[in-house]
Amino acid sequence: SLPAKLINGGIAGLIGVTCVFPIDLAKTRLQNQQNGQRMYTSMSDCLIKTIRSEGYFGMYRGAAVNLTLVTPEKAIKLAANDFFRHHLSKDGKKLTLLREMLAGCGAGTCQVIVTTPMEMLKIQLQDAGRIAAQKKLMAAQAQLSSSSAAGAAEPVVETRTTATQITRELLRSKGITGLYKGLGATLLRDVPFSIVYFPLFANLNKLGQKDPNVKAPFYVSFLSGCVAGSTAAVAVNPCDVIKTRLQSLQRGVNEDTYSGILDCTKKIWQKEGPTAFLKGAYCRALVIAPLFGIAQVVYFIGIAEFLLDMLPKHRA
Repeated sequence: SLPAKLINGGIAGLIGVTCVFPIDLAKTRLQNQQNGQRMYTSMSDCLIKTIRSEGYFGMYRGAAVNLTLVTPEKAIKLAANDFFRHHLSKDGKKLTLLREMLAGCGAGTCQVIVTTPMEMLKIQLQDAGRIAAQKKLMAAQAQLSSSSAAGAAEPVVETRTTATQITRELLRSKGITGLYKGLGATLLRDVPFSIVYFPLFANLNKLGQKDPNVKAPFYVSFLSGCVAGSTAAVAVNPCDVIKTRLQSLQRGVNEDTYSGILDCTKKIWQKEGPTAFLKGAYCRALVIAPLFGIAQVVYFIGIAEFLLDMLPKHRA
């Protein structure tokens, strides 16, 4: 039932995000740093420096936004895919690869309603620590190079903002469109992702089914979700880099600003080279693999069905 699909998707999203959010934070910071302003050399270096400068919970900056909105996002994505698969099938027959891809396309298109504002807010909170650390480093360098104590730079104090404050400011200055900055880039990432992910998962999962009418074992669903998720994540990583850059409202010192997808693509290619489009790909694969593995296990085990069956009206 639809309520069961929504509950399963929500539970899966909450569990998955809690497990992998620090890696997602590292991915955002690695993707946003530009040549000449590099604060981190790798995922592990980013996480270590984040803990040292911001504490353990610094790795979870922006997690509240994700945990709040991941439930509707994952619920829409999984339920929409099932909806489109059902309506694209003919008399319950097996879907062709093209129809599976069309179902994934529909799911990816539907989810951006929630994904775009969620990622918009999350990125501001995740990247704030990188920008603050960069400013502190430059202030320290200026202080060392000053010839006298009178010329010493003032220490930089980071002013922390919340998702609510950012939302209010965007709504006040730009209206609802402010929360949907980067919508085109989000579609460019999520639609191809779903086109790759859902058919690949469905076919990998079928390999573990001894009987077409019996669900595959949970470990098969988990591994299928991991493989399909990481493959799709790496495939669309260039679009994710562009989306992250476009949705960042604050820039580090001497970092480029972008007017749109084409401008962003051109500047990254010219100034950072083609390999820049793979920034954070390793992190993104590590985030998406367990995230979707967990999602599919929860979704196919059917935790929601158990919860719904516990309700009196369902027992009756």
